[in-house]
Amino acid sequence: MASVRARLPWRAVLGVLLGSGAALAQPPATQIFCEVNPQAPACAKGVTECSTCHDAVPGRNAFGRTVEKFLAPGAPRPLAVDAFSQALPGALASANAEDSDGDGASNADEIRLGSAPGDPLSKPQQGPCSPSVQGRYTLCSYDAAYALRKVSLDFCGHSASMEQQAALRAAPDPKAFVHQVLDGCMKSEHWRGKDGVVWNLANKKIRPSASIKSGKDAGPVPLGDYEDDYALFVYTQIDNHDARDLLLARYFVERIDGPPTTYETFDRSPIQDFLKRGEDGAQVVDQDHRAGMITTRWFLVAFTMFTPIPRTTAAQAYRAYLGRDIALQEGMAPIPGEPFDYDAKGVAAPECASCHSTLDPLSYPFSRYGGLDSLRWLDETLTAYWTERLYQFPGAAKTDLVKTPEAGAILGQPVANLNEWAKVAANSTEFADTLVMNYWRELFGAPPTPEEMPTFAQLSLRLRTTHNYGIERMLHDLIDTEVYGVP
Repeated sequence: MASVRARLPWRAVLGVLLGSGAALAQPPATQIFCEVNPQAPACAKGVTECSTCHDAVPGRNAFGRTVEKFLAPGAPRPLAVDAFSQALPGALASANAEDSDGDGASNADEIRLGSAPGDPLSKPQQGPCSPSVQGRYTLCSYDAAYALRKVSLDFCGHSASMEQQAALRAAPDPKAFVHQVLDGCMKSEHWRGKDGVVWNLANKKIRPSASIKSGKDAGPVPLGDYEDDYALFVYTQIDNHDARDLLLARYFVERIDGPPTTYETFDRSPIQDFLKRGEDGAQVVDQDHRAGMITTRWFLVAFTMFTPIPRTTAAQAYRAYLGRDIALQEGMAPIPGEPFDYDAKGVAAPECASCHSTLDPLSYPFSRYGGLDSLRWLDETLTAYWTERLYQFPGAAKTDLVKTPEAGAILGQPVANLNEWAKVAANSTEFADTLVMNYWRELFGAPPTPEEMPTFAQLSLRLRTTHNYGIERMLHDLIDTEVYGVP
């Protein structure tokens, strides 16, 4: 491992600084880097992170500056994408022979061994790591006592008891004992209860606001309640439920306070929920049009509000559940002919179109779901989804707004509606990566370093294959890794 565990940003902007004061997103860069350096641990997923060359795009680190020195010297900037792609392999090969950060290791060695070639504090490990006992733990090999201590603190919220430590020493299979402790911890209130670890993983996805909360502990302007959102999030993460239901659930979940706290699903229609919990508490999307966390009452109220084309809603869904931030030009998949600018917001202007050619097609499938304009009686049914929603906006019938399609695209794939949007998202590699990243950040405090990327990639792959999207199965895998269990 590197002597200093680099804190690298997750999914930085895809780009390379092409000239003094000028930057242009260059999506091929991270892939070309891995074609030149296929054995790099950072390339376990086929692409590296932009932080390999950048401190913060468009700013470059020492390695990025070396690459630029060799990148088509003398050619006018900015380089076109094709010219950039042709010049980059040679520039990377030339840069590999140098020591950009002056730490005594060549860029090629740092890339091969998983340290950061642009960071002088990140150096490749010198020589093999041999197991040795120092203090309580065995260094350079998996130590079950160390793993027990971490599991107890991370998952139970307290240190391992003296009895557990003694039981570990007496256990015929110490690793199996650690897994038993993990099972118990994942049933604890610390892990799955209200305000527990899993509950708080949802904060940035739900973005609660006490001032507009309705229901219990309502704020001064009650518009919607996020209790159901937290309950649905936790339910999908525990007991090896299918975590894809974050985006696919046609049901909602109620929290039953304990201890132990339990979670119960319900699939009441909007009118049934209205009669049971009142207007402020009812979930108002009919079952056929539900898509888990992105069609809850709170999500639509908080992000769509009165917006005809809910770009903020789509951007939050993309960021929260696929780990792609449009504002940082992450996950860009431009659609030909977009953006059309149905709502005359100027999004087709050259300085806007590069982002909106991805964002607007992401947004169209949300356009038939109301936010603060959510309650509609149609054929004696209460619903927040209606195909004629865009006609309600003043003057809409005389503009292109009503021509806005419900069909759109996500990750470059066409979708007819939000249910298809959610299905593509939930079955994507990006979704699984984001799920694993939620827990990786929680347990390690930072995203994976380049040398840890193979472990991360394997966890993501097994989550969506062997583990069938069961989070607890994935966590059992995670605590068996060297990243977690080697002191």
